[in-house]
Amino acid sequence: MAYVLTVFFYAAILMVSVSSSNDPAGNGTDCADFNTTSWGEYWQGIRLQVQYLLLTRRNVDCASVFTNESLSDPLQPTHFNSSLPTKVIIHGYRATGSKPPWVKVLAEGLLQAADVNVLVVDWVYTASFAYNSVVQSYKEVALQISILINKLVSHGSSLESFHFIGISLGAHVSGFVGTLFEGKLGRITGLDPAGPMFKGADIFDRLDPTDALFVEAIHTDSDYFGISIPVGHVDFFLNGGMDQTGCKRSRFASILLYFPVYGYVICDHMRAVHVYISSLNSSCPLIGFPCPSYERFLAGECTDCERTFKGTCPQIGLLENSGITVSPLPHEVKLFLQTSSSAPYCAHHFLLELTVSSMARNTGVEITLRSMGHPDSQQKLWLKTKESKYSRVMSAPVPLCKIDSILLKGTGSFFYRPGDVNIQSICVSEFPITSQKEPLCLVNFQLHRSSLWSHDFVQVCGAF
Repeated sequence: MAYVLTVFFYAAILMVSVSSSNDPAGNGTDCADFNTTSWGEYWQGIRLQVQYLLLTRRNVDCASVFTNESLSDPLQPTHFNSSLPTKVIIHGYRATGSKPPWVKVLAEGLLQAADVNVLVVDWVYTASFAYNSVVQSYKEVALQISILINKLVSHGSSLESFHFIGISLGAHVSGFVGTLFEGKLGRITGLDPAGPMFKGADIFDRLDPTDALFVEAIHTDSDYFGISIPVGHVDFFLNGGMDQTGCKRSRFASILLYFPVYGYVICDHMRAVHVYISSLNSSCPLIGFPCPSYERFLAGECTDCERTFKGTCPQIGLLENSGITVSPLPHEVKLFLQTSSSAPYCAHHFLLELTVSSMARNTGVEITLRSMGHPDSQQKLWLKTKESKYSRVMSAPVPLCKIDSILLKGTGSFFYRPGDVNIQSICVSEFPITSQKEPLCLVNFQLHRSSLWSHDFVQVCGAF
């Protein structure tokens, strides 16, 4: 049923809001640009058309068309350097038939971070029709790409030097290219790999860890457009991999009533792209913690990377193997982390540990961490008469050393007012824990019913 709805809405969006732009020459300039699909072309049916755009540090602002003959044509010199690594960007399904606006930003970020070749795969013509038809064609696109890769290898590039970055359906295109090269590509990064028609697919038909020497995926919409299962050596599930902070929740209601809100519909899905772009030149790391489930992560059961990665937590970005040093590489490890709602999306993770004395009845408590100039971080706990110890994960855009105050308030329930709570201890520690990060702890105080209790911290961040 979910697949049928997905196909229906994809088709509906396409028919209502296809792009009117169709200037492959780049608005009259000599710079190359994406091909786009018009309303009339939609009714002509799907056709295979793939072109490649090359960007390097020598032509960051002006892409050039790159073909299988570019390296051997003396009349058309190219900026491609076979001695440098090559990043291959592959967009996904294009419901509106227009060029993906994020590609230029991603390419620029990659070139700022490293001296590389950036090859952008433009398959908008093929990717802009009914979703199920596009899925049936993605392997043909991968085959075309593999022909180009073979040509580049014959001119001095190595398979290990290729890093494929695929968004949504483009992640599975990348995976099939990797399959054609028997997993010898250097790296594949899947940005919220597509879910519809792929979750139950054989590994031959979708992205999986055998498609490259290192495969990673970032999941941000696994309950709808993205895939919910791990598909790489490591899989980062941001905020559980489903609903992202700052994205509106009402999808189908909005799309039925007002088609132009398409951008809101894919907000969760596209968050993986924006987070990855932000990670390329961000000073704050986006690290993931291995855990069997998001629920157990939130419960504070997975606050280090010692057992799986010998202490080094994987990080989103361009670090080799995401910073993983263990060998052999593990497969399909779920990594969880929380993010903020805007760039650079970094969030500092805190472990909240609360111990209370025995109570006469169940009650609720709301805990708030406050830092001047930043949004509050809140956590609600339901305290039970038969339990005395609680642990939860919280996050904030600032480190623990910049938390100014902590506030507690009894919340009770719908049926009765909250009772008094004797707090034996409450500690907040930042993880992964290091010797430089001391926890904040308060002991032995009374939280009276419905009253606000607060404590101000006086602390200074060190050099760590």
